[in-house]
Amino acid sequence: MLGGIGFYAAVTAFVVFALFPIYWTLKISVTPSSLLYSEGITAWPSKATLHNYASVLAVTNFPRYFLNSIVVSVSTAVLVTVIASAAGYAFSRFRFRGKNVVAFLLLLTQTFPLVMVIPPIYRIMGSLHLTNSLTGLVIIYVAFNIPFATFLMQSFCDGVPRDLEEAALIDGCTRPQALMRVVLPLTLPGMGATIGFVFTAAWSELLFALMLIDDENRKTFAVGLLTFIGKFDVDWGQMMAASMLGLIPACLFFALLQRYLVAGLTAGAVKG
Repeated sequence: MLGGIGFYAAVTAFVVFALFPIYWTLKISVTPSSLLYSEGITAWPSKATLHNYASVLAVTNFPRYFLNSIVVSVSTAVLVTVIASAAGYAFSRFRFRGKNVVAFLLLLTQTFPLVMVIPPIYRIMGSLHLTNSLTGLVIIYVAFNIPFATFLMQSFCDGVPRDLEEAALIDGCTRPQALMRVVLPLTLPGMGATIGFVFTAAWSELLFALMLIDDENRKTFAVGLLTFIGKFDVDWGQMMAASMLGLIPACLFFALLQRYLVAGLTAGAVKG
């Protein structure tokens, strides 16, 4: 009895702790500027307004930032999923010279602090004329997300019995046909998890977007939030309103791909 009460109390405390920043962001976003400092700390403003949301959508360049992030995040998620699916299948099914070395190098790329690789990446992208370009940003995001996505897809391919693929080959399918008709349909949860993880990572990424993009019309959502910070003050109302709007794509992705994301987190935990 006491154990059950303690469990639910712990879960409730965790949920409150996790959702409180979202609640506070929502509260500030509907608080008029005149009441933001004068009213003090309250559970909800005495007079709520949607003026901050209207200003963000109609006055600022936020819709452009939002669209840029959608383009970059969707492009990154699709490209990474396609490449990682092929690479994960290769790691799962084939033995080739240098396989362990390639796997080690992929893991090694995840150990370097991003700050350390900024100067060389900036020089490379500059020499290729890919700064101030959404294409350049997509290339960077794809490169940095492929290692994790590859091992994620490998774990899903490992979960597909080889007997099914061999049966398809015996029935006359070629290797690509067996891949398309047998393996990929069974790894759809992995592909869904990969798309979800990569999309949210690209959507919230700030460092490379801030480094590579100077053009106002090519900034992403994460960089666009910094425009609300002035030299002497911060427009908290509009910043929080933009943050709440920026949560919509991530929430939709998690709602649509929730079961796939859970499957991706637990992939490889149980050997079947």
